Amino acid sequence: MQKTIDKSRIKLIAMDLDGTLTQHKQPMSPRCRETLVKLGEKYKLMMVGAGQVYRIFNQMEHFPIDIIGNYGLQYATYNPETKDLDMQRNETLPTSDRETIERKVTALREKHGFTTFAGDNVEYHPSGCLTFPILGTKAVQADKLAFDPDRSKRRKIYAEVCEAFSDYCVFVGGSSSFDMAPKPYNKFYALDLYCKENGLAHENVLFIGDDYGTGGNDESVYLSDIPFLCVDDYTTFPDLAAFLLED
Repeated sequence: MQKTIDKSRIKLIAMDLDGTLTQHKQPMSPRCRETLVKLGEKYKLMMVGAGQVYRIFNQMEHFPIDIIGNYGLQYATYNPETKDLDMQRNETLPTSDRETIERKVTALREKHGFTTFAGDNVEYHPSGCLTFPILGTKAVQADKLAFDPDRSKRRKIYAEVCEAFSDYCVFVGGSSSFDMAPKPYNKFYALDLYCKENGLAHENVLFIGDDYGTGGNDESVYLSDIPFLCVDDYTTFPDLAAFLLED
């Protein structure tokens, strides 16, 4: 359900990338890029992502925009002189007891029949984030895409995974995984922190995202008081954003 948006109060447009502006891990279309350029003439623009800032920056083919990455663990500003990013924040948090993490994931696998997997049981990221790859870290892409296309398998046990990893914000990630960021890091936390640091009220921000359902990494923003524009098909983004360009 779309929220009511008062564009007269909007100063910052914050956006997700994959599924919102483009296909997963694909560059933006020329039409999308043109829309961002026009929006940037009226509003401050920012990307808020689950991945690292340079992965987002490179996927956007170095579009001039500030980027929050890793759910707020990273923050970089675009430098028009160097046409590169200046890293303002790049936090890494120590991973808690790996033995305990492995034991919890193994217990979930055994309970729900996910005991056959390729590669590692858990993926540990340098930032302190985790991935529970149900099919393993070396699963074949075709198998991952076919595993849970509507996310129903993972949403069925989502609450259970959240309970097991109560120190983490848990997301239904990718095509066959659960992604986890140490609390309190999620997209709402990152945006709220940015607002506090830059003197913005939540009503001054519009977030545009696609992953706003249960366990989605945009859900924390969708459930907050920050205005939210839902995108269910990334190809419609320019049309959905058109009203923001009207006088």
